[in-house]
Amino acid sequence: MSRSSMRRLAAATASVALVAAGVTLGLGASVAQAAPACQQTSTTTKQDFWTVGVTHTYSKTVNVTEAAAGNEVTYKTVVGTTGIGNPYVNRITDYPPAGFGAPVRASVTSYHLPLGQVSEGVTPVKSGNGYDVTSTGWFVNSGNPVTLEVTYNVPDNVSVGNPITSGGISTGGTVGVGADFPNLTSCFTVRAKNAGESVSGSLDGAGLGSSGGQMSSTGSISDILGDTITRILQNGS
Repeated sequence: MSRSSMRRLAAATASVALVAAGVTLGLGASVAQAAPACQQTSTTTKQDFWTVGVTHTYSKTVNVTEAAAGNEVTYKTVVGTTGIGNPYVNRITDYPPAGFGAPVRASVTSYHLPLGQVSEGVTPVKSGNGYDVTSTGWFVNSGNPVTLEVTYNVPDNVSVGNPITSGGISTGGTVGVGADFPNLTSCFTVRAKNAGESVSGSLDGAGLGSSGGQMSSTGSISDILGDTITRILQNGS
């Protein structure tokens, strides 16, 4: 069989596979939509004896409403203030959902004179059920909060349709900015893997992925399936 004939056969087979994948994904999406609603963002404030005339603000947000096993999700914690208070935050602890592994990366954005807001990579350190990032002091005022972003991989054992709720946060610093907020949580829902994620994972597991272990440079699922079937036909000829 000529190479062009094999490519046409591979493309036709890929199209059938895509239709089948679409049916399967449709069923998965229906399950995910039936899951209970959950909130991406939580916010709270702090006013007490140590913050007279000042309100400290805290929020935690996950960057997606839905994610599949193996995806990355990023939690963003923002610590701010209003009024005349200018605290320094020297620690933020992020508590991921139960069963999550260590962060894959993290960064802090804070005010640096005279540059303004600057983002820099940080290395979280395991602390109980959470992960600490620390500094000699991130400056905070009413126009310049400090923001921590921590990225985790979604474990493979999550179930489609289930809500995944994180733990809260904890902070330390000056002028009463430090506190524990176990209920400052973020939630996303587990969805089924899409065709690209499923095919890429299957090919990688079989040693048939691209040279980089991921999708082709075009990202085309038809290309991936077509190339894979062509290889099988060539090896069998």
